[in-house]
Amino acid sequence: MPDPVIHDVIIAGAGPVGLFLARELRLAGVSVLVLEQAAHPDSPLKTLPFGMRGLSAPTIDAFYRRGLLDALMASDPVQQQARGGKVAAGAHWMQQPRRPGGHFAGIQFFHDKFDTSTWPYHIPGPAPMQLATTMQRIEVLLAGRAIALGADIRRGLGVEGVAQSDDGVSVHAGGAQFEGRWLVGCDGGRSTVRKAAGIEFIGTEPELTGYSVQVELDDPDTLIPGRQYTASGMYTYQKPGIVAMVDFDGGACHRSLPITREHVQAVLQRVSGTGVKVTRLDLATTWTDRACQAAAYRKGRVLLAGDAAHVHSPLGGQGLNLGLGDAMNLGWKLAATIRGHAPDGLLDSYARERQPIGAQVLDWSRAQVALMRPNPGSRALAAVMRDLMDTGDGASYFADRVWGMSLAYDLGGAHPLVGRSVPDFALADGTRCGGYFSDAKGVLLDFGPGMPLQLLAQRWHDRIRYVAARAEDTLGLSAVLVRPDGVVAWVGESAPLLEPAAKAAARWFGRP
Repeated sequence: MPDPVIHDVIIAGAGPVGLFLARELRLAGVSVLVLEQAAHPDSPLKTLPFGMRGLSAPTIDAFYRRGLLDALMASDPVQQQARGGKVAAGAHWMQQPRRPGGHFAGIQFFHDKFDTSTWPYHIPGPAPMQLATTMQRIEVLLAGRAIALGADIRRGLGVEGVAQSDDGVSVHAGGAQFEGRWLVGCDGGRSTVRKAAGIEFIGTEPELTGYSVQVELDDPDTLIPGRQYTASGMYTYQKPGIVAMVDFDGGACHRSLPITREHVQAVLQRVSGTGVKVTRLDLATTWTDRACQAAAYRKGRVLLAGDAAHVHSPLGGQGLNLGLGDAMNLGWKLAATIRGHAPDGLLDSYARERQPIGAQVLDWSRAQVALMRPNPGSRALAAVMRDLMDTGDGASYFADRVWGMSLAYDLGGAHPLVGRSVPDFALADGTRCGGYFSDAKGVLLDFGPGMPLQLLAQRWHDRIRYVAARAEDTLGLSAVLVRPDGVVAWVGESAPLLEPAAKAAARWFGRP
């Protein structure tokens, strides 16, 4: 039976990306229906140890600017263990004398080798540059906030078919039909939405099968703790039974064979080169390094975000951050389009900005796999890379990439800050720049309050928040116009000229 309601947006998938997008759209007053195939959100793979995820600076900033960061950290199990001086289960990288900043192909770089003060547009504030949490905690928080804002989330309804017209989309799920003006596929790497829209998925096939398992071993001392490279692959071990391993089998065992105790034991023995015995298998999941990207992020009234738009290996923890970045970029643009005040081409800028970022992450993933191959050439190259990452410049480069500090869109601005994340300016009244984005509006910061910019902001009062305040450090700027996603759209370096500021406002916020 068809649902009588016509929704502004239907989102396929209630993972972090779909839920974050749902909340973004509801902040703008857009009606949202989320359809999720799984009947229940709970899964042991979303909790510790395998559900732990590292958030990059752009993701942390997104939670901070939307007023979600404190809630994420307050009751998160990873943060509770960190505050209590305990090591989170599975976090073998925390059990060392030097503080790691991240890794590339398992090769770590450390905080004592790089200086964050060299980043010219970073102003330290309440939002950390690194944060570990769990998938479960993210989904619980985002689902609760989305529902509180009026999003309709229905579980046990996987998308089965899609038909679109010039005016909207019809979605078949769970034997029912749902109507919407737009459809966003956030339904994972095997996206039904992407396939139904006829969008090609282009990339490279897998070289390996990765395993994350929780087991009982006959002798926990058989394996060497930490990350170990072997003649057959690589494994990471934390006592008494948390193991991650990669087997260069061309991805043959991912979702094609039952992951039994016997199978895990055989792979572990081969990869580790030991006779270790697995006496019990408690939990297991597999993955590959398949790296593919959608040829288009939009086709008609169908858009893609998250794993539906791009898949790659989980090495380095880039996938979740990449998907949440999609949602942050897309939400306000789609909402402005629906509300009728989007300038020409605004929605198309989503793909124009995010596809290059996705392509960079896929290549970053491929490069890591190349270093991990069990052959003499890759081992030699990894040794060179290890030496490089132990230098100040090398560690700084990898921190910049892994933490997302270098993320920038080419918006055509003359100033290097245009297209980058707005610094968290500390204002003289005790507030900070990041606190003005909770309602997903743009922000015009005026460091030398004057009537022209105030009058300009009033013309877009329903879309731009005007903030007039002195700042402790303005980075030599007199004014900054920021998009709702926290990206700088325009800067004034001296006495701000009204015409270029108004031109930038019209470009991103439409007609006043």
